[in-house]
Amino acid sequence: MEKIRALVIDDTIVYRKIVGDVLKEIPFVEVVGTANNGKIALSKIDSLRPDFITLDIEMPEVNGIEVLQALKDKPHAPVVIMLSTLTQYGSEMTIKALELGAFDFVPKPDQGKMAENMDKVREALLPIVNILKRQKETKLKIHEKIQAKPLHIPVDKSRQTPHLVQKPVIRSKSEIVGIGISTGGPNALTRMIPMLPGNLKAPVLIVQHMPPLFTASLANSLNNKSPLYIKEAENGDTIEAGKIYIAPGGKQMKIVAGADGISRKIKITDDPPENSCKPSVDYLFRSIAQYYVGRSTGVIMTGMGSDGSKGLVQMKNNGGFVIAQNEETCTVYGMPKEPIESGIADIVVPLDRIAEEIVKTVI
Repeated sequence: MEKIRALVIDDTIVYRKIVGDVLKEIPFVEVVGTANNGKIALSKIDSLRPDFITLDIEMPEVNGIEVLQALKDKPHAPVVIMLSTLTQYGSEMTIKALELGAFDFVPKPDQGKMAENMDKVREALLPIVNILKRQKETKLKIHEKIQAKPLHIPVDKSRQTPHLVQKPVIRSKSEIVGIGISTGGPNALTRMIPMLPGNLKAPVLIVQHMPPLFTASLANSLNNKSPLYIKEAENGDTIEAGKIYIAPGGKQMKIVAGADGISRKIKITDDPPENSCKPSVDYLFRSIAQYYVGRSTGVIMTGMGSDGSKGLVQMKNNGGFVIAQNEETCTVYGMPKEPIESGIADIVVPLDRIAEEIVKTVI
């Protein structure tokens, strides 16, 4: 396979060097150029045709958000990885960028020596670039098969409609919905959450893999688009129907019993990461399985890795209903893959059908 072509776009020479040097270490990546503002970047994207770009938000002349908006009209636009400052403004703009279709983001280290900052960028960037490599290889294989067999290719209709994996074992209406999501999440949630009705008769708890600040910005953004009340979860929140709670970045979120033994509350902890994730989907789903036996819905959506798979097994064993996003509509088909292939998913649906299926389980 040919090398993946990268264009590094950043206002500061320091981060152009850090990101460029990290990418040059990767054998299958070729850095074809750099740019220090969006206007130059758009010109170089047209001439150099990179497979992906790393994109700063705050730049002169044309900023990162404006670059993303311009790329939406291009037929062969590169994949976009945002470089994000760990600030309130940076997190808000990053969420906007992800909602506009950016693939993922890499936090900019705000302190430390050059070597330490390179290590942090390398740790965040390498898994993303590896995903892009696998996706390009998959596309090439599909293209080669089409070229080799240009005649009639049968359509697998089961991939176009919701696929019932096995008979649901849910015993009663769900009283809670848990959602696990990662790469591609903000864009997917921006499309899916507004489809949930304002009179939803269950609370929704979401784990989106993100660092601190970013989850608060995500909650605020979704709250402005949804008929439901959406907030970043706080320790001690009483779980109420018709509200959506997003796990705070850098913390773990689970359900505990209230003092009255009847109500259920959110507990935010500083427990260790699970599956290298904090917040972790498995951590939340285990508590849902414990406190909502036979009365829960688990939803697993786009994202790299397998966080959530073990927790879904526990929910399923305790009578929960499992909804999985299909491969075709995932930005990264990682987190739903194991639940689907193992058969624990009760139903597999495209992104625009998830809200409808959630509603069916709670009313």
